[in-house]
Amino acid sequence: MNTPLPLVGPIVLPLVVAGLLLAVPRRLTLHRIGWLGTGVAVLAQGGTLLVATSRGEVLTERIGGWPAGFAITLAADTFSALMVTVVALVVLLCGVFAIGSGDDRRPYLVPLALMTSAGAFGAFLTADLFNLFVLIEVMLVPSYVLLTAGAGRERTAAGRIYVTVNLLASTILLAGVGLVYAVAGTVDFGELAGAAGRDGALALAGTVVLLALAVKAAVVPVHGWLPRSYPYAPPVVTALFSGILTKVGGYAIVRIVAVVYDGAVDYRWVIGLAAVVTMVIGVLGALGETTMRSVLAFHMVSQIGYLLIGLVVFSPAALTAAIFFLVQYILVKAALFLCAGAVVVGYGTDRLDRLGGLATAHRLLALAFIGAGLSLAGMPPFSGFLAKFLLLRAAVADGNYLIFAVAVLVSLGTLISMIKIWDLAFWGEPAPAPADPAGHPPARTTDDVPPRIATWLTGPAVLLAALTLLLGPAAQPLLGLAATAADGLIDPSAYVEAVTGR
Repeated sequence: MNTPLPLVGPIVLPLVVAGLLLAVPRRLTLHRIGWLGTGVAVLAQGGTLLVATSRGEVLTERIGGWPAGFAITLAADTFSALMVTVVALVVLLCGVFAIGSGDDRRPYLVPLALMTSAGAFGAFLTADLFNLFVLIEVMLVPSYVLLTAGAGRERTAAGRIYVTVNLLASTILLAGVGLVYAVAGTVDFGELAGAAGRDGALALAGTVVLLALAVKAAVVPVHGWLPRSYPYAPPVVTALFSGILTKVGGYAIVRIVAVVYDGAVDYRWVIGLAAVVTMVIGVLGALGETTMRSVLAFHMVSQIGYLLIGLVVFSPAALTAAIFFLVQYILVKAALFLCAGAVVVGYGTDRLDRLGGLATAHRLLALAFIGAGLSLAGMPPFSGFLAKFLLLRAAVADGNYLIFAVAVLVSLGTLISMIKIWDLAFWGEPAPAPADPAGHPPARTTDDVPPRIATWLTGPAVLLAALTLLLGPAAQPLLGLAATAADGLIDPSAYVEAVTGR
């Protein structure tokens, strides 16, 4: 089934708009219209794809009309359509936040953000490994500028780590794609379906690809770059990255393991080990941090471990839970980073020892944070509770009691770290302003008038937090879509047929 516009539009439209905006760098109004308009259009296209694939159909488009094996093939099933839709929503709301924070006044921020999103949408929709590499690079190259632009020794150091590690990972990814082609003679997902389970050399080549993607997804032990870079980006950039970059890596790992490795039965113990270590190291790192964004960055590492549980069990129930978890987690994490970003914009810092009393001064912001924080920790009635409950039930049904125990303890650690942020930053009295030779802005005192945090800043976080609450008791529509997506991963025959054309 061919539906060209919704398949091509999420990639081409942001790139075209970005190119046009680069020609008018000083026209702020046009930049704002371009970001928000593109966000709405891509969200609508993602919704169209979601409706069209909701019963298991797979949409394909071969660019230029070339036959399968020669054309650049785009394919959308329920899984990829879900990812396009939820990421488009995050991109749109980050645009709203950028207007409120003034981040969109930074030279070329809007075009670069649109290019980054275009690469992510393409990575979700591509149907071969080489184009996955190309589109990940389309996503990453502008992200280098987004993170490193601006003054400050900390940001420069963070940018150096981010760029160096991701360039190395991209080199490994390209080498892995080359090895796969050398062994199999193709990089097409359809042609590679199940091949790694039959060919040891191909399985080894694919491992190189998965290693590079593990770096980009921040799986332990190749995770250290993320908490050392994300907290130092501009507020809107951190929120944007939280909804895009590592999620592309996680999505690609799930797709490759399901399609190319046919569930990787012989390697599930490796995935299980990675899941356990990632959850534990991530939450321990979060417990030791002292700023809002550094705590949340370590939780980005920790929560990837929960996604890997779906691959460890690899049953319809486990994959349904993993996909549901991934969708709600994107919303939750973006909401939390938008809350932290609003604090940085309003107070000039997110250091916990320099904040206090935010719940009294900014009630909507506090509600958004506590709602998203409780969902991240897996507390009812939020969607995070349901997602983790379904994952843990699938793990127990499969006899993975160690993973169950670790996941429960990690959720407890997540809750403790969220309580720490709430207690130090949102509760109590504002901290006094100590002498700070490092040049950080002074904290507010009890005699100060709290800064005004505009609705443009709090609105996106409130909306996302409300969605995480809604997806708890009203989860059935998303669970139904996640179940359809899981069925397509367990039995990818429809995807393979659509991609190969036979």
